[in-house]
Formats: sequence, structure tokens, C-alpha cells
Amino acid sequence: MLYLRDHPDFLDRHPDALWLLRPPSRREGDGVLDFQQFMLERLRRDLLRLHDQQASLVATSRGNLASQARVHRAALAMLRAGSFEQLLQIVTTDIAVLIDVDVVTLGVESAAASTMRLPMPGIHLLRSGMVDALLGAERDALLATGIHGEPALFGAASGLVRSQALLRLSFGRAAPIGLMCLGTRNPEMFCPGLGTELLSFLARTLEIAVAQWLQRDR
Repeated sequence: MLYLRDHPDFLDRHPDALWLLRPPSRREGDGVLDFQQFMLERLRRDLLRLHDQQASLVATSRGNLASQARVHRAALAMLRAGSFEQLLQIVTTDIAVLIDVDVVTLGVESAAASTMRLPMPGIHLLRSGMVDALLGAERDALLATGIHGEPALFGAASGLVRSQALLRLSFGRAAPIGLMCLGTRNPEMFCPGLGTELLSFLARTLEIAVAQWLQRDR
């Protein structure tokens, strides 16, 4: 008691010490209850709840920072591409590793036959209007969990996909609409309702990079 009197901030600096406190039980007579034990137990429960909330907040913040760093590395990799072909290869091979998913593909709407040979794996032709059919006319991103990947979007890797993020790509008024498809075997990774700001940033970076290379080739 003397120590606590001389160090009134002790419990502020060491809140876990509350778990060691055990106030004496007191009887005040018939019909009178002592609430010390009840109040201390409630204080302990509140302390435990706050501790859990703090741990959850720290874990979430660290996860968000890690995701942000991964997306930024992927964006820089696209911007460093030395050619249009290298850009496409980075998107369909390197980005999956950089952002920790299993597969990344690109789809481009076209009236050409879907069997038309494309320049490299991971790029697919989509029927006209398919992007709006998947996302909705006003939506630029769609997250889904517990799904089976569509071969039209993920090709040979579709069997792995149990969760996906679909991102609309717009390369200009005269260019066809595109779709960036991220797939993972983790069925809970792209839960609907999660923020899509980082993924949208990645898609916008790709749009800019593609548009710059298309302008150079004119």
C-alpha cells in the first residue's frame, strides 16, 4: 500500500498487475452485499477485452501495411517494363508472386473467335459485354469467395481458384474493355465487403502502363 501511495502511476504503467489483485471479502451484515469483487472482475474483463481489441488492431494494421507494400512493388514492376511484351509477362507471371496470389490473368473483350491464338499464356479473349455481365455496368471491382474459377477467366489454372478479384480495365475510348483477374486457392481471401482501394490502384497503374505503350507503338 505504501508503495502504491508513493507511485500512483504504477497501475497505469503495469495494468496487468490488476490480475494479481484480490480484495478482501467483507460482510457488512445481513442483506448488505459487498461489490468490490464484482467491480474488480468487471474491470479485469474490460482490461482483457481492450487487450484483445488492441492486439487485433495491431495485427490488422500490420496486414494492411504488408498488403500495401506488396501492391506498390507490383505497380513499380509494371512501370519498369522495358517493352509492351515484358509488361504483359510481368502482369501474368510476376505479379502473382508479388501480391501473394496463385494466378493473375488478363481478359480483353473482342468479337474475334475465342480460339484465336494470343501472344502469351495468361491473356484471354472475352466475348463482348462479358465484363459488364460479370461486374455490372457501374462497378469496377468484384470480390468473391468460395467459388470455382471459370476457365474463360483463368484458363488452365481455373481448377485452383476458390476466391477471386475481378478488376475492370479501361485503356481509352477506342480500346476494348479489359479485365484483370486475380485468383487464389484460399477460399476466404477476397471477401465481399473488403476495401478494394489497393487493388483498384493496381488496376489503374496497369491501365496507364498499357496506354503509354499503345501510344508509343502508333
